[in-house]
Amino acid sequence: MKHSSIYYSVGPLLYCPGNRETIAASVIQQKLGSRFSLSLCLEDTISDSHVEEAERCLTSSIRQIRESRESLSFYVPKIFIRVRYPEQITRMRTMLGDNRQLISGYILPKFAPENADAYIQEIIAANEQSDCPVYVMPIYESACMTDLRYRYDILYELKEKLSAIEELVLNIRVGGNDLCSLFSFRRHENESIHKIRPVSDIFSDILTVYGMDYVVSGPVWEYYSGDGWEEGLRNEIADDKLCGFIGKTVIHPNQIDVVNRAYQVTSKDYADACSILNWDRTSIRDVAVNPSGERMNEKKTHTNWAKQILWMSETFGIQPER
Repeated sequence: MKHSSIYYSVGPLLYCPGNRETIAASVIQQKLGSRFSLSLCLEDTISDSHVEEAERCLTSSIRQIRESRESLSFYVPKIFIRVRYPEQITRMRTMLGDNRQLISGYILPKFAPENADAYIQEIIAANEQSDCPVYVMPIYESACMTDLRYRYDILYELKEKLSAIEELVLNIRVGGNDLCSLFSFRRHENESIHKIRPVSDIFSDILTVYGMDYVVSGPVWEYYSGDGWEEGLRNEIADDKLCGFIGKTVIHPNQIDVVNRAYQVTSKDYADACSILNWDRTSIRDVAVNPSGERMNEKKTHTNWAKQILWMSETFGIQPER
């Protein structure tokens, strides 16, 4: 379900522990900029003994943002809660009360056959109680993804289950670090995850099964300082884009602008997309030289690409002319 700009609008998704007390002030004071989405995590960034504390802190942060919004003008990103288990969705919606209107949706970690039905039922219930859509972003990162004997069956089974809430699945996300961890891998700042074949093969299968119907977002990049981190991130995003990923999970504000700039649409691609979508209906040909005279545009072949380019331009913008 990716035939609308909303599915391309997540952009860089900044992960933040749900118990970070300063996150509300950072949003209110616009310290993080105005072109990102925010994930408040209650799962693997929170120790097992501090979950309830993190829930209360997260609830307080959302309340602060909502109250400040009544008197101040500032960018409020799409905010998602990464839960630990399905029932936590109802628990958090109850704790948030009226403030839950600021929550765009929920991130479902380690999405797998054993928890998919429960998660989906929670999302259906949340939408029945809400006046606006409550979106979901499942993460494919479980150990079951590594089993070659069953991987295809599992991916298609999960896709069939998601069809019940297809219009609410904002993105499919992949857990690059979790999948690397299963193999005891860790890439360095000058290495792309796409060169780790056991993991990149999983990515390829996910994109093959889901990429025609859903936006699939790129894996996290854990480097944000030191020598070579930015070049490494740009290089991995280039691989992400070539494979079909759109957007990326980030873990530090330094990474936000790099991701946004890397996903900006080129002016040539934008011109081609506009040309394709405004094809002369009286033309006897469905193929023509592109506006810059450098390549061939085909109406039928490139229409889906052209729509995607325009939707991406709404989120990431168009590269300035050099």
